[in-house]
Amino acid sequence: MLGTLYGPDGEQYVSSIEYKVYGDSQTYLRGELRPREYSRIDNGGVYVIELEDKRRCQCYLRKRANVAGGVRPGSSVYSFKGIVSS
Repeated sequence: MLGTLYGPDGEQYVSSIEYKVYGDSQTYLRGELRPREYSRIDNGGVYVIELEDKRRCQCYLRKRANVAGGVRPGSSVYSFKGIVSS
């Protein structure tokens, strides 16, 4: 799925993203994302993800070790956990 990553205020654009959600509920999300363009993302930082359905989620991001197979050179995968705001 495609979405957008914003800074903690929800206004500052950071990157377009590809994401997968695990354990989707009305109030809590967890999953993983990969930026679609180069951008600086702080490991352990707080960000806002705008999902494909326009819901927003304030999340903590954690950088995962690069996963073998199909990963573009230089791209990173981040796990996220957060609360859906709508």
